[in-house]
Amino acid sequence: MKIATKFLGEVEIVERDILTFEHGLLGLEEEKKFILLPIDADLPLAILQSVERPEIGFVVAYPFAFKKDYSFDISEEDLEQLYLEREEDVLTYSIVTMKDTFQDSTINLLAPLIINMKKKCGKQIVLQDSQSYPLRYPMQSLEGSAK
Repeated sequence: MKIATKFLGEVEIVERDILTFEHGLLGLEEEKKFILLPIDADLPLAILQSVERPEIGFVVAYPFAFKKDYSFDISEEDLEQLYLEREEDVLTYSIVTMKDTFQDSTINLLAPLIINMKKKCGKQIVLQDSQSYPLRYPMQSLEGSAK
């Protein structure tokens, strides 16, 4: 099927790749269906695009590539809501605020997106440690691993 996107124009997607965020995203609770679209195979970035509203799309980044000691626990409730059984099924992204230059851009480490790639569902969670995981963490350089 084809969808219109915020950043990439019209793209062809496979319906089975659509991710369901049952609770939406923070501030966009009514938006439930998204697709991850790659930007560049060499960069730990992607586009999280609403399937239903072309104007809703976010650049997202693999947070571990920008903060190598980034780690957090997922609550039992979140594990259940995401139907998570194996760690290998989890993919974590954080929303990026793009600025004029990449070096000035920031990544939201406080509210990561947790995605169960096997079950095609996701949830945005809010961490409690805003000192260690700021809302606007500078993306100046890759310091961790994209794997």
